[in-house]
Amino acid sequence: MISRSDKATQTLTNSERECHQSNRQQHLGNLTIVGAGIVGLAAAIELQREGFNVTVIDKEGAGTGASKGNAGHFATEQVFPLADATMLPKLPEMLMDPLGPFRVQPQYFLKALPWFMRFLQNMLPSRRSKNSRAIKVLNQDAIAAMKSLASFCGCEDLLVMNGSLLVFEGTPIEEVKKEYQAYADADIEVQLFSGEQVRALEPSLSQHITNGLYFTQVGHTSDPYRLCQAFEAKFRALGGNLIIEEVVEVYTSETSSNIQLQMKSGISKNTDRLVIAAGAWSKPIAKQLGYSIPLETERGYHLMMPQKSCLSRPVASYNRKFIVTPMSDGTRLAGTVEFGGLQAPLVDARADCLFHHAKALLPDLFAIASASDGIRWMGFRPSLPDSLPILGRSQKQANVFFSFGHQHLGLTWSAITAKLLRQEVLGEQTTIDLGPYRIDRFN
Repeated sequence: MISRSDKATQTLTNSERECHQSNRQQHLGNLTIVGAGIVGLAAAIELQREGFNVTVIDKEGAGTGASKGNAGHFATEQVFPLADATMLPKLPEMLMDPLGPFRVQPQYFLKALPWFMRFLQNMLPSRRSKNSRAIKVLNQDAIAAMKSLASFCGCEDLLVMNGSLLVFEGTPIEEVKKEYQAYADADIEVQLFSGEQVRALEPSLSQHITNGLYFTQVGHTSDPYRLCQAFEAKFRALGGNLIIEEVVEVYTSETSSNIQLQMKSGISKNTDRLVIAAGAWSKPIAKQLGYSIPLETERGYHLMMPQKSCLSRPVASYNRKFIVTPMSDGTRLAGTVEFGGLQAPLVDARADCLFHHAKALLPDLFAIASASDGIRWMGFRPSLPDSLPILGRSQKQANVFFSFGHQHLGLTWSAITAKLLRQEVLGEQTTIDLGPYRIDRFN
C-alpha cells in the first residue's frame, strides 16, 4: 500500500525526495511516541512515512519487553473477550493447581481486586457481546495490515501463514462441537478435526489428542524480536530517532500546544504531538494527563526450548491453556496468567510448568529434555477488563493520542492500530469507528 506521501514522491529524484520529506516534516511538526514495543514501532513507521518528525522514547530500547517474548501468534481467531462467566466455576481448581494457567500472588490480591470487579462486570452477556464485536472489528484487517507493514519493512519472510491448531485431550465431543460452533458463528474460518486428522497435519502430536480446531486464516512469526528489529531499522532509515530514556513527567498547557516530557535522567524534550504507547507502563502517564484507567498487568511467561520444532504452526491446548510455537531458534512454550504487578521478580515455577504441558503434547520432541534446558522469560501484558485497547485522541488535550492496553493481542493488533492512529493524528475519518476504544469509556 502506498501512502499519500509515497504517491507524491514516487517520481522524484533522491535529492528532491529528501527536500520534499523535509518540507513535509516542517509542515506536520514533531511527534513523540512513548514506548518502543511493536505497537509503538508500528505507529512510528506509519507516522514517520507520512511526514512527521518522529521520536520514540523507551526506557530499555526497541522490542525488549512483551514484544520480544510473546507467543508469536497472529491470533485473529480470538474474538471472544477474556471475561467469560463460564470460567468462574473453574477458578478455584485453576488457583489450587500448581501447573494451572492462572495465578494471583497473595500480596497483590487486594491491589488487583478493583480490576477483577470490573472484569466480572464485563462478563454480563450484553457487555461481552459488545466487546466481542469490537475485538472482531480490529481482527478483520489485522493480518492484512501486518502483511503490508512487514512488506514495507522488507521482513515479510518473518510472517508464516500456516494457520494454527487448538487441540483437545479427552474433552467430550459435545463440548468440542460447542467450541467449534461458537467460532463458526463468529465467521472464523475453522475446521473441526478428529485426533487422526490433527496428527495427519502435525504427526508429532500426542496420541492423547482426541480432537482439534484448525484455524486456516491465521499465522505466526518465527521470531517476534527480529520483527521488532526490522521495524526499528526501517523507522531509523526513514529518519526517525530512538531515545533510550524513561519518561517520568508530562507537562501540557491550556494556553500552548507545546508538550514537555521530563526524563528520569533529568533531561527534557518538547514536542508538538504525543502518543502514549508504553504498554503496561502507560497508566501513570495517562493519570498525569487526567485519566484514571483500570489498567492491570498480566505477567506472561515463556520457556524457550532449544529443540528444533517439529511443528509447522502454533498449537494451543484447550485443556492446558498454553501454546507451542515453532521459532527460528527453537520451540517456544508460552502462556499462563499471573497477577503480581510490575515489581515482583520472575517465578521460575510459572515458566517451568509449561514444559510439563509441552511434554504431554509433544512426547518425542521432549523425551530426553528438561525444563532446565530452556530459557525462562516473563513479560508484562497491559490488560483492561473489557479486553479492548485504548486507542485514539485524548478528549482533554487535542495533541495527545493513545495506543496501549492491547492485552494478549499486541502483536496481532500492532499494524492495524498503527494505521488507525495515523488516520486519527491526521484528522482523517478512521477506517473503523474508534468509539469503543476511547480512553474516556471508563469515566
